[in-house]
Amino acid sequence: MTEIHRCTWRGMNGDPFYEAYHDTEWGVPEYDSRALWEKLVLDGFQAGLSWITILRKREAFRAAFANFDPDTVARFGDADRARLMADAGIIRSNGKIDATIAGARIYCDMRERGEDFSELLWGMTGGKPVQNHWKGGDVPAQTPLAVDMAKMLKAKGFKYCGPVIVYAFMQATGLVNDHLVGCFRHEECRKLAR
Repeated sequence: MTEIHRCTWRGMNGDPFYEAYHDTEWGVPEYDSRALWEKLVLDGFQAGLSWITILRKREAFRAAFANFDPDTVARFGDADRARLMADAGIIRSNGKIDATIAGARIYCDMRERGEDFSELLWGMTGGKPVQNHWKGGDVPAQTPLAVDMAKMLKAKGFKYCGPVIVYAFMQATGLVNDHLVGCFRHEECRKLAR
């Protein structure tokens, strides 16, 4: 039996749910604008928490936020906000909920002006994933590119998108390939680049 070598995330090894996320989703290049917005929102909800907490609540978040359909979320009003604040299945934070609703409105406004969310983000990487070659504890919390992307998103009005959150988002969506060089997914994700 061949031993699988994965990234060294705290709490992942031995957790089948977390391992499956690492092995099949994290670092895979995502080009769908709606899916990218969903992941940015979820990374914003992660602020101050562990990713596994958000990951375990992801289906509840999807149910609460209409499967992250920006058009539907953009129309959320006071009754929806109250419903979300009463939903124990998600993270109940006034600021994060308000940021999600406002972010949906920004997303829709951008689209109406002909700005594609995916093209905007991928344009910052030259249209393909940045291929990093980290070992062990070398992975930074942020990079200059993450700082630039965070500034761009904030300039458009998005919230909960500082450089550390944005870098985690870039890693999750394959804008950067940050699987460690010894991880079996590093080469697999490299081959997924367009």
